[in-house]
Amino acid sequence: MSNIPPTLMLDMGLMAMLLVVAFAVVRLRSLFAIVMLQGVYSLLSAAWFVSLDAVDVAFTEAAVGAGISTVLMLGAMLLTEREAKPVAMQKQLGSLFIVTITGLALFYAIGDMPAFGDAHSAANAYVGSDYIAATKNNIILPNVVTAVLASFRGYDTFGEVVVIYMAGLGILLLLGLNGNAGKWRAQPNGQDVAGNRNSNADSEAGDKS
Repeated sequence: MSNIPPTLMLDMGLMAMLLVVAFAVVRLRSLFAIVMLQGVYSLLSAAWFVSLDAVDVAFTEAAVGAGISTVLMLGAMLLTEREAKPVAMQKQLGSLFIVTITGLALFYAIGDMPAFGDAHSAANAYVGSDYIAATKNNIILPNVVTAVLASFRGYDTFGEVVVIYMAGLGILLLLGLNGNAGKWRAQPNGQDVAGNRNSNADSEAGDKS
């Protein structure tokens, strides 16, 4: 154990927690617990990306996965049931088959991946080396990733921001947050809570009078 690098132990621990959270999300029926655990899964993924020195990806995962997605899922819960209905095992076999095949294909592709930090990998060679050289000469930024995202491919980044904004706006409109949100009334178990409260208040006022 003493010969294992601390970063490798951290990565293994994060991967183990990701597996536990993913299994819990699949097995739970409470939608609120599922949404919260999905946020936890995103935060664990962000921590894992930081461990891999992919801080820009970690920031995006934390902001979108744990932040915006969790808020949108909680808003969607207002329009549906609080617990998911159980699904028959026969209907889960197709999804299990697809996930298994995809996982085996990903594990098979691990052998073709370059070594971590390899200077001759595709990500660090060809156009990547040109970006590194151009950043030192043309961009007054010490971080090459920031220079690429904000300068060299600034229009592409702007397009991605617009797409995310439009997607979030579309989801808000689907949830009814388009000016009609104040007219919506929750009806859990088929009962109009607001209507019952108003009728009870009217009856109490009539009794007092």
